[in-house]
Amino acid sequence: MCIVVFAWQVHPLYPFILLLNRDEYHHRPTKSIGWWEGGEILGGRDEVAGGTWFACTREGRVSFLTNVLELHTLPGAKTRGDLPLRFLESKKSSEEFAKELVKEVHEYNGFNLITLDLSSNKMFYISNRPKGEPPTLQQLQPGVHVLSNAKLDSPWPKVQRLKLNFKRLLGTYDDDEDMIPMKDMLDKLMRDDTKADKSQLPNICSLDWEYNLSSIFVDLDTPLGRYGTRSMIALSIRDTKEASLHETYIEEEIWWDKTINFYINSKVTMNNTVC
Repeated sequence: MCIVVFAWQVHPLYPFILLLNRDEYHHRPTKSIGWWEGGEILGGRDEVAGGTWFACTREGRVSFLTNVLELHTLPGAKTRGDLPLRFLESKKSSEEFAKELVKEVHEYNGFNLITLDLSSNKMFYISNRPKGEPPTLQQLQPGVHVLSNAKLDSPWPKVQRLKLNFKRLLGTYDDDEDMIPMKDMLDKLMRDDTKADKSQLPNICSLDWEYNLSSIFVDLDTPLGRYGTRSMIALSIRDTKEASLHETYIEEEIWWDKTINFYINSKVTMNNTVC
């Protein structure tokens, strides 16, 4: 499970800002963020299925994924974690990729996928849920969006809470702010363990499970082991092409921090100005 809040062309100095929590069993083999073989893709890696929930490239391509909360899944479905990689490794624009992917979304369990291509300044949202409805293909306009384990900007309590608090905090940073402290934003927003009132839950699966997952930061013991937020990511991309990716992650029950700074390829267009 994941929850992601992102600002697309909202702050004048930062065309893109993202905060993401990944929830998973702590014993699931996972690599923290780093450059993949070849040095072009930067992100985390699920070492069980081999895919990722979030990654980006030096060329200004970003993609991230959340699963859809549902009771029944398809046995033998394709691995959803491959979808961000397919976009990042392709030469297609976010629009071209999205339109092609829509033709095969039925081969996957429920997912929400975001693809951002800074070279064309276009971001697309693709989802294959709810079941029985045509897949969603939507170009996103500038604004603040939250993606959890339902449709984009669904009115779940933690989605609304995170969007409101993110907007408030982002508004405290002036337009001439030299650097927005992304780790501070993670600490202030993504460690929120406030749970929803049970009457506000979507009633998709068991009430206790939904209640435990209803906070932005999740931490619980289960019969299968400890489950919860094990990675918190902050990505910021400035209009100067400077990108910074920070991760706070848990490994062997100890929290670690890692920051990787890099520059976006010079062919990228930002804020409608060629850099």
